[in-house]
Amino acid sequence: MNDNSIITLADSNYYEMLLELINSIQKHPESKSISICVLDAGLTPQQAAIVKSKVYKIKKANWDIEVPKHKTFGKEWLKSQVSRAFLPSYFPEFKKYLWIDCDAWVQDWNSIELYFKACENGKLGITQTIGPGYRVMSKVSWIFGRLALIKSQNYKHARSSGIEEEDARKIAFAPHLNIGVFSLEKNSICWQVWQKNLKKTLSKGKIFGSEGLAINLSVYVNNVPTEFLPLNCNWIASNLLPKYDADRKKFVEPNLPNYQIGIMHLAAGIWVNNTDMRVDKNLTIDIETLKADTVKKSLRYKS
Repeated sequence: MNDNSIITLADSNYYEMLLELINSIQKHPESKSISICVLDAGLTPQQAAIVKSKVYKIKKANWDIEVPKHKTFGKEWLKSQVSRAFLPSYFPEFKKYLWIDCDAWVQDWNSIELYFKACENGKLGITQTIGPGYRVMSKVSWIFGRLALIKSQNYKHARSSGIEEEDARKIAFAPHLNIGVFSLEKNSICWQVWQKNLKKTLSKGKIFGSEGLAINLSVYVNNVPTEFLPLNCNWIASNLLPKYDADRKKFVEPNLPNYQIGIMHLAAGIWVNNTDMRVDKNLTIDIETLKADTVKKSLRYKS
């Protein structure tokens, strides 16, 4: 066992991507100092047995906060929206936790090191979804030419979850924090603040996205100590496609100086003819190279 852990969650539908994430971690020699753990939210017994042979520990995910059954509709994977806020309860033997969604994979180990460094002294290590090349951060409906109706992701979700107007406005135009990749120490006060906010968002709002809203409230309203990491530490490809460095065979940021992407995250999916690349790893898209031509590439991990 090691002091630091990387934790993820998957159901049977994301089993292939879960294995890709695990393989992408274990490809790096530095991973020997990390314990990989998995929360099972609906893997088949056979899948769970295979995963168990590859990682330090696998545990069944629970509803750590009581949620009405009519909200879950039997979707065990929704536990990911709750259980990630309670990681020390599942795996108390670790000092530091790095969560990576199973629809992401590790290309550059430097990002892993940054996340573990970022969470020292009780801080939350996380990446804001804003950077060079981002053109639209919020949607606004203009009324009579001058008045604006806010439709930002944070504000809309906050109001539908019963968050007070004052707090909803505080996060309305704050750069959204994607909770698909984050790091925390075991004794960080952030866990308690996050859990308290999560209980509030779950009480009235939808389950999906509730944990992300809760962490945005924790940072922008409750001001938990936070270390903001570069965009390449959690590159959400659906927001901005990467470029490809054919010489190094690596995905890089599309703008100069074309930093290498550390963690590729397929949140929201990459869609080709109404099919999500997360479902079909054989799908490819046109990716611009650093030499200004294009290549057909999948953004899924390939060993």
